[in-house]
Parts: sequence; structure tokens; C-alpha cells
Amino acid sequence: MKWVENTIQNIKDTKTLVSLEDIRLSIFGKKGLITNEFIKLKELDGESKKERAKQINTSKQMLESALLEAKEKLTNLELEQKMNNEKIDTSLFKGNLSQTYGHPINITFDKIIDYFIGANFTISYGPLVEDDFHSFEALNLPKFHPARDMQDTFYFNDGMLLRPHTSPVQIRTMENKNLPIKIISPGAVFRRDYDITHSPMFHQVEGLVVDNGNGISFANLKHILEDFLKYMFGDIKIRFRSSFFPFTEPSAEVDISCIFCKGKGCRVCKNTGWLEVLGCGVVNNNVFNAVGLKDVSGYAFGLGVERFAMLLYEVNDLRSFFETDLRLLEQF
Repeated sequence: MKWVENTIQNIKDTKTLVSLEDIRLSIFGKKGLITNEFIKLKELDGESKKERAKQINTSKQMLESALLEAKEKLTNLELEQKMNNEKIDTSLFKGNLSQTYGHPINITFDKIIDYFIGANFTISYGPLVEDDFHSFEALNLPKFHPARDMQDTFYFNDGMLLRPHTSPVQIRTMENKNLPIKIISPGAVFRRDYDITHSPMFHQVEGLVVDNGNGISFANLKHILEDFLKYMFGDIKIRFRSSFFPFTEPSAEVDISCIFCKGKGCRVCKNTGWLEVLGCGVVNNNVFNAVGLKDVSGYAFGLGVERFAMLLYEVNDLRSFFETDLRLLEQF
């Protein structure tokens, strides 16, 4: 049939899949050419009807084959065009692309650790899941202390808990009784708190120095911390304020002159000119008794890594460190 030959030629000449679909519908749709041919069979009978049906089926197969071949050809062509349009010319890139040097928390961690390694401290690690003794009891925290409240600490049904500080590492280290001790214990800690300055998971670095006799004093602690803070923040003023921690006596909180206003007073330091950065003190004898150490002296300190990172990089919302926003991370 002449119309079949013409239609096949149209199929071969079509340039897009959309046009090909229009041709297919004109052939096999409800009002298509093949559909009409089968409807006309009602007007025939006998051998003529049989012969005509055979011709239509043959034409149908030829058209289906032509459509299938054209569809495959056009699909491959469109894919090739898409790949050419979307391909990347690697020659456009230069070797000196900007790059990140790490997450600000890790950068701050590394800087802190580098200092104490240089001061002959060793690094000690401990489990994230702890028991009550190592987390509280051995640290001279009585049963009624607010830090034991379930609103602050994540507890498990068996009485175990996610450590709220890295101090249990210090207890475990002292239990070994291998003196002298001069360690820092960096790592993740967990508390039930979440706002612009608190996170349910954050990082601490705590330090502990213990030796026989009474040779270790608050003066030793003050010297190492003053040197450390100037290493971290440059030319700053430092002050020690009397405070209270169950595990140290005497205890102090350490402030630095505001690095934003240079001590003149601003919104960040609440117009005081000072920023609190860490806590410290001489280890309480009750802590030594809990781990079976006698006739020893020592000091301890602890700091929040996120707090230091916020000050070093002027980030005003702690949650930004954990949201993986590339606009923030690309600055480092």
C-alpha cells in the first residue's frame, strides 16, 4: 500500500521523539490509519476479507518495526547530544583551586593538642559510655549534685550513661597508679542541652598532672594555662577568678580580655571586657582517695573546643559547626 511506504519514509525523516510519537498516534491511535483499515474490514467478506486482513497485518508489522528502529536511533541521538552539552572541559580548571584545610572544630582541636604535646603531655582516651563511679562518684560529686539530674545527662536503662565530660578518662588513668601523670583527654561529650551556645554533643579537652609529694601547686597550673592561652589567642590579658568545682580545691575560672573589643566592652563580652574560656584547680584529695592514691598532688583543667573555635573564628552560633553548611565550611 502506497500510504504505508510514505508513512515509513516520514518515520525515517522525523528528527525528534516528540514528532515520532505524533506519527505513531496517527497510525495506531483510536482514529489512526491502521485502526481505520481494520474497521473497513467489516465491509468485506470471504477470501477478500481474509486477504485484506493479511495485508493490514503485514503493513502493521512494517510500521511497528520502522517506529521501533526510529525510536532507538532518536533516543541514542538525544542522549549523545545531552552528553555533549553537559560534558565538562577539564582544561578549564587550574591547579591552584581554593581548598579547605578542615573543619573549624578539627583545626581548633589540632592547635590545642599541638601545644600540649609540645609541653610533654600525652594523650589519653576513654569510652563514650561510662558508669556512675567514673563519671561522678570518683569526682567527688554527691548524689544530690545538679549534674546528676537526668535533664543534663543521657542515662541508659541499666544505669550507664553517655559521658557528660572527659573527666572519667582522668579517673581511669589515676586508677593505674603509674606516676607521674601528665595527660590531656580530648574527645566528644554529651549533655541534654541545645541552643546557640550549647549542643547535645560537643568536644572537650581536659588536662591532668599528678605526681608524688606536694611539688605540684596552683602556680604550676597558672603558668601552663597562661602560656597556653597566649599561644591560642595572642597578646591578651588573663585573669583567674575564684570558683567552685567538687573535684578541685582551690578552683578557678579563667577569663581572657575580649578578643573582639580588646577589653573595652562590647556585646560579645556583655560590656565587661572579659570572656570566660576554661575552668581549673588543684585536684581535691577526695578524688585521690577515690582512686587509692596517697601522698600525691596535682592539678586539672578543662575547656570546650567549640567555645575556643567560636572565639578564634568569630562564629556566633555553635550549631553552625554541625549543620555542614558549605558557605561556612568553605571559609576554612
